[in-house]
Amino acid sequence: MDKFDAAILDAIQSNNRLTAEALSKLVHLSPDSCRKRLARLRAEGYIDADIAVLNPAKLGRGLMLIVEVSLTSERPADLDRFRDRMKAAPEVMQCYYITGNSDFLMILSASDMADYEAFTRRHFYAEENITKFRTSVVMDRVKTGFSIPLPFGDADPQG
Repeated sequence: MDKFDAAILDAIQSNNRLTAEALSKLVHLSPDSCRKRLARLRAEGYIDADIAVLNPAKLGRGLMLIVEVSLTSERPADLDRFRDRMKAAPEVMQCYYITGNSDFLMILSASDMADYEAFTRRHFYAEENITKFRTSVVMDRVKTGFSIPLPFGDADPQG
């Protein structure tokens, strides 16, 4: 990866709908070069997904929750079963296997507290391997996104 690749990745982190022509003006390369570099960066796995970040409140899912889950057993089969259940649950926006006081940290959306309670009954109380879970309700989305600082992100590719 060179500074042009980093500049392209930095630009598409905030707007992945940029055309090759628009990218070329930002990173000072030809549109064709930008297209080829983007194709290579995708093929090499630098780009996991091209997604749209939706507004949960507009979609009736305005209650955001951060949930820590502790398991009784961390045997590989038990971990895999829990992971699979969380991957399949549409309410789970993000799920991380972590170190520390809990085993998993999740970000969920719900329409209201009754919706979240129904989720906990289906996925936590019904699961024998869950020791405990702790919920924090999000009061304000201060910053959301998936941007990663890049080694050449702030540098001018021309410089």
